[in-house]
Amino acid sequence: MFTMHTLGQWITAEPFRPFRIKMASGQTFEIRHPEMISVGRSSATLSFFLSDSVDEANQRSREISLMLIESVEPLDVPVRNEAK
Repeated sequence: MFTMHTLGQWITAEPFRPFRIKMASGQTFEIRHPEMISVGRSSATLSFFLSDSVDEANQRSREISLMLIESVEPLDVPVRNEAK
């Protein structure tokens, strides 16, 4: 299980290094900027823009459980396709 402290170290790293969160379900989230994520005691809120256009700067957010995070890795590491 990831703690808010462990995830916070990724967010506050100097310099910031974009990272990928992999959930127990297999779903992944790419965090490219520290402002994309807010961490609480047991969950994190991820924010994503739906468009690169300033006129359509709508935002979507998603809350994830820290207990369900399987791994966190730098984005420069390729995604592994695991055979089932």
